[in-house]
Amino acid sequence: MNILHEFKEFAVRGNVIDMSVGVIIGTTFAKIVESFVEDVIMPPFSVLFGQVDFSNLYLNLSDRRFNSFAEAEAAGIPMLKYGMFLNHIVHFAIVAFILFLFVRQMNRIRRPDEDPLIDMKTKLCSYCFKSIAYKARRCPHCTSNLIQRSNSKNAENLNISNPTHTLPLKTVIKKRSK
Repeated sequence: MNILHEFKEFAVRGNVIDMSVGVIIGTTFAKIVESFVEDVIMPPFSVLFGQVDFSNLYLNLSDRRFNSFAEAEAAGIPMLKYGMFLNHIVHFAIVAFILFLFVRQMNRIRRPDEDPLIDMKTKLCSYCFKSIAYKARRCPHCTSNLIQRSNSKNAENLNISNPTHTLPLKTVIKKRSK
């Protein structure tokens, strides 16, 4: 009885059910893509490029001669069916491209155009009011210095609001050039 209990837990587990639903949907979706390629995409290709069917191409590995692929296949001779291989490659390329377009469109629908955290990553410049990086020290638009450096000791001692006005001119020049 213990093994049946373990199997029940395994079979009813969420991951197994999710996987089985995914396999069923994937199989159905594969049929839809297959039909789309065979019934919608391939006919225009056949009109544009002629018949896109390489299945009759083969390499006879025996010493007997045949007029067609069907005769050679009916005789059961050894042969390399490279035409079928080419058909599968063309089919794969078309299916892969169609799936790429489908997934690309689904990602556009699902993903918003703008980052939802953009407000947390940016701030407004207090001078030009344009959006800049949150950690920016200088605005890239108006080149304003965004870090307010005040010499609080000088301001307290001299009882003034802007300490650079009371310092000697050389000190002011050195501070601004940094």
